[in-house]
Amino acid sequence: MNYSELVAAIQSYTENQFPATFLADGSTVSYTTQLNTIIEQAEQRIYNSVQFPSLRKNQTGTVSTATSYLSAPNDFLSAYSFAVIDGTGRYYYLLNKDVNFIREAYPNPASSGLPKYYALFGPTVSGTTITNELSFILGPKPDAAYSVELHYYYYPESIVTASTTWLGDNFDTVLLYGCLVEAYTFMKGEADLITLYDTKYKEALALAKRLGDGLERQDAYRSGQYRQPVA
Repeated sequence: MNYSELVAAIQSYTENQFPATFLADGSTVSYTTQLNTIIEQAEQRIYNSVQFPSLRKNQTGTVSTATSYLSAPNDFLSAYSFAVIDGTGRYYYLLNKDVNFIREAYPNPASSGLPKYYALFGPTVSGTTITNELSFILGPKPDAAYSVELHYYYYPESIVTASTTWLGDNFDTVLLYGCLVEAYTFMKGEADLITLYDTKYKEALALAKRLGDGLERQDAYRSGQYRQPVA
């Protein structure tokens, strides 16, 4: 299901074309703006409910002896893993800790070595400006220049701007019903219809979680293939 198909389905299910809304100041909100907000809110709800592999991203960078801090990618939400790579190509996966743990473990700012820990430090500071992006602190401070590799969680591009997405192509039921819940909430629709679509959304979400949080994370070698018990 692409963006155009999703919009048509929302309009058909709700029997609402979402005409332009006129605001008190004389401006208008177009139907596309209304529908785009509904879709993006549904996507955000789904992406925070199921950890699909498509929500993972990988980025490499470098750290040096100059600082213990490293800026996070602009679209970073949370970390899956953080590794330091030495000159031979060996990976050292860092342990995620709190900032106070790193400060207590390495109270001397001059202490350096192969980093063992990392923590989310807070917003990145550019000059005197505090930005909206996050930064990491490493412990101890690197004693040499190292490559780093970060696997992290992010929001993929919305179907609103991408037209097609992994979610729309592979699990359009959860996306559609999530949008219908948001649409009927926006419309202040009948309670029984909101309940109906919320139930359908939760059913679709349960199947999505079976895939994203279950089958796609299962180790078939260790745990065996999925089997349905026979009565």
